[in-house]
Amino acid sequence: MDDRSPDPFAPARLGPVRLRNRIIKAATSEGRSPDGSVTDDLIDFHRRYAEGGVGMTTVAYCCVSPQGASAPGQIVMAPAAVPGLRRLTDAVHEAGAAISAQLGHAGVVAPKKLTGVTAMAPSRFINPTSLAYCRAISRDEIAAVIDQFGQAARVAADAGFDAVELHFGHLYLPSSFLSPLINRRTDEYGGDIDARSRLVREIAARVREVVGDRLGLIAKVNMDDGLPGSIWLDEALRTVQLLDGDAMLDAIELTQGSSVYKPMYLFRGDVPVREFARVMPPALRPAVRMLGKSIMGSYPYHDLYMLEAARQFVPVVQNTKLILLGGITERGHFDTAMQEGFDFVAMGRALLREPDLVNTLRDDPTARSRCNHNNKCMVTVFSRTHCVLDPDQRYASADSAARSVAQDSADQVGDVGARPGSGVPTDVE
Repeated sequence: MDDRSPDPFAPARLGPVRLRNRIIKAATSEGRSPDGSVTDDLIDFHRRYAEGGVGMTTVAYCCVSPQGASAPGQIVMAPAAVPGLRRLTDAVHEAGAAISAQLGHAGVVAPKKLTGVTAMAPSRFINPTSLAYCRAISRDEIAAVIDQFGQAARVAADAGFDAVELHFGHLYLPSSFLSPLINRRTDEYGGDIDARSRLVREIAARVREVVGDRLGLIAKVNMDDGLPGSIWLDEALRTVQLLDGDAMLDAIELTQGSSVYKPMYLFRGDVPVREFARVMPPALRPAVRMLGKSIMGSYPYHDLYMLEAARQFVPVVQNTKLILLGGITERGHFDTAMQEGFDFVAMGRALLREPDLVNTLRDDPTARSRCNHNNKCMVTVFSRTHCVLDPDQRYASADSAARSVAQDSADQVGDVGARPGSGVPTDVE
């Protein structure tokens, strides 16, 4: 490692938060809150990563409102959730790690069957995977969403979280405003990329206003989404430049892909078509087996697969730290990230396979991850997210509520368009 590069295992600051190292457990949809509240199962899930050595673990997709949900069983960040969330944060802190809450509004990905309302988008839009209609959000509703992010961040602070991650990626509502394909507005929130970046900047500013220096503030931002005519590097660089200039954020996590179109663009590697077919209603299974790969997309996996795009952002930021995501599985990948100018790394699937991988790599720099990128973990989010190669997790007894979530999720995917991938979560990175 270059002597001038940070030691990935040394303590580091993320805004007001001191992390014991520079390795973050990325948000991975958990499926362990069947009634939308914190469970012992969810606490154990995150405590394993804290005990396994990460500097910070991220609780995936906490909704800023019930209408912003993308799947059943997600936690809505309301005051009633604080006692359960406090149990979770206390457990992670006792294990020596920090903890972040990912805050999001699903927008075009929010299924009407689940939320009870038509999904919102910057402009009228038909989701190309689910064929669901999305109506244009009004200016008053934009103001309400901005306030919802602020209120959700206040809940996170009251519950003892160390940071929040604003989900500005994967074509959820804030991300869809950045897309020239989805955002065709003619008011101050539409037009060139500076105008289309207005919403994410206003959300970041509101959250910073609400939490001050109580929390670290991260934004997850798409570099490109794989949807032709949508977000790509050139305009994403400008969005990040604007966010950096505002100096509201402590860090930006760079990501790719979407829940709207060919979700395997985010994951890379094997396409688990047979496994997705099994969780679909029986009438849909043959179609899923036949068309699933073409609809979900197929992209080869290679280590550090987001690095080529992400390195374009290093010279753009002056005030904000950068988090590298995507195909990070070995000690050498940490060192490469630090040498390239990134401040933190985020890991998903490799930690699902080995929750103690960070400790392993600290003690043995030559160790190799056991994750083989079969991506069957993607399907487990419809019950309890886990690595299918981990017998202790795969064969753990699931209670009736968890099984109910699995069936509800399968029904949701079938109902919103009878096409595979309609409700595929995109957060098992």
